[in-house]
Order: sequence, then C-alpha cells, then structure tokens
Amino acid sequence: MKRSFYLLLCISALLLLSQSCTEPQDFSQFDDLSITPTLATGLFYMESDEVTINDAGSLSTFYSQTVNFDAFNEQYVAEHLIEGTITYEILNTTSKQLRITIEFLDEAENTLDAELFNIDPDPSGINIWEVAYGPGGKSLDILANTSSLRITATNLGDATSVSTQSEPKIKFKSAAEFLFRLK
Repeated sequence: MKRSFYLLLCISALLLLSQSCTEPQDFSQFDDLSITPTLATGLFYMESDEVTINDAGSLSTFYSQTVNFDAFNEQYVAEHLIEGTITYEILNTTSKQLRITIEFLDEAENTLDAELFNIDPDPSGINIWEVAYGPGGKSLDILANTSSLRITATNLGDATSVSTQSEPKIKFKSAAEFLFRLK
C-alpha cells in the first residue's frame, strides 16, 4: 500500500512539474524581426610625394590605378542594400594644385559614375567629402553594379616648385559604410 501511494505521488508530481514548467512557444515574432546591419570598410589609400609629382611633369598624370570592388557581386547582397555613404579624405601638403578622379566601373569597364576632386596646394588642410547613395543621394544601382574603381591623379601645377613642408605629400583615402536589410 505504501509503495502504491509513493508511486502515485511520484507520478502526480512529475505530471504537475511537466505542466508547470512549459509554456507554448510563439515563433511568429520572427515575422516581425527586422535585421539591418551596417558594414564599414576602407576602400583605397593613395599617397604620393612631391618628387614623384614633379617627375611626372606639369599637367600630367602621376598616379593611376584600378582596384577591385566586388562588394556587391552576390545578387542577394546587392538586392538588400538600403543605403551607403562613401567618405573621401584628402590632405595635400605639396605646392601643387591637383585633380583626383574616381571612376566607378562595371564589369565591362564602362563608367557608371565619377567623382572629381580639385585640390588646392598647401595649406589646404584636411578636406573631407561624403557622398550618399540611396534615399536622398545617388542611385544605389551605381554601387550594386560597380566591379572596380579607377583612381587617377593629375598635377595641375608646375613641375619645379617645392613645398616648404619637410615631407610634402598628397594623401587620399576613402572608406564606405553600407546599410543592408537582411530580412
């Protein structure tokens, strides 16, 4: 009799515990979930000293490079891009007026867009430009279809003057920040 009573008590306790510790799960909240991560990255860095600029000559290109930009080569990533910002920072301590052109190229090397920067000689300070893509900015299709970037720098000044700075250089760098909707 004692044994039956303990067995009944244990079974009752197990049933009560199993019912009291569980609650129905609601997975419908996944439908309301919105995931929008921001990806930040550096795009390119260009630096040249004044000697190199002078060696190239007046009104000539002293720097030209094409860099790979396959950030959006996956269709899923390109389709879920909401907006982006590319920030350009330029410091010129040379005695030269310079022009830097950034071309956004598709896979066939057709120009989709271009940014043109006319840079004053020293003392021009640090110049920062932000270019928005998406709502209120340039078309997102430019970024989504860009396969590479072509950077070209031209000396608009003479080929003989020298800055009074100890190590005169042009430094040009860029970074990008992109916002995606993953769901």
